[in-house]
Amino acid sequence: MNKITEIIIGTNNQGKYKEICDLLPGNIKKYSPKELNIPSPEESGKSFKENSFIKASYFSKKINKICLSDDSGLEIDLLKGKPGIYSSRWAGEKNNFDLAIRKVFMEMDSVKKNWKNENKARFICNMTLYWPDGKTFSSEGHIEGKISAIKKGENGFGYDPIFIPNGYNKTFAEMEPKLKMSIDHRFNAFFKLKKFFI
Repeated sequence: MNKITEIIIGTNNQGKYKEICDLLPGNIKKYSPKELNIPSPEESGKSFKENSFIKASYFSKKINKICLSDDSGLEIDLLKGKPGIYSSRWAGEKNNFDLAIRKVFMEMDSVKKNWKNENKARFICNMTLYWPDGKTFSSEGHIEGKISAIKKGENGFGYDPIFIPNGYNKTFAEMEPKLKMSIDHRFNAFFKLKKFFI
């Protein structure tokens, strides 16, 4: 098996791009869709795996290189798994996660007033590697936790300020990035495909 030496990272989300870069070995040449002015495809899949595959195959074919893409999101039990695959869409056209977080709180309040003491949620990440010859490999990782009643922390991106992983009393956004990245859903998904790189 040939180790991968260069790759396009299939996302235009800068927070996600940085986190995936940080997981990859430093000596791999990384291409960014943003720098190459490649817009994102429409995510029409019905699951994280389908959307991850759509992005990986799309970006790989655009520049004829291996692509690593992920699709990830937050599932909240009280909301029957929402926002799920629509996690980034809850942030609207302008990717405003303050808006998305307000929506989470509003929806949870409308289902149960005193959810703040007890609730369950998880982050899920599906990663897909796609080779120009059509070969593909996918893996999934998740981390269980709960929703914080208030936004806390400045690190991370997306829903990180309201997610507290099990076993910790800090949100992802309050954690040192190094710690977060050693336990989160993206790390758990990457761990299953790092053999292609190392």
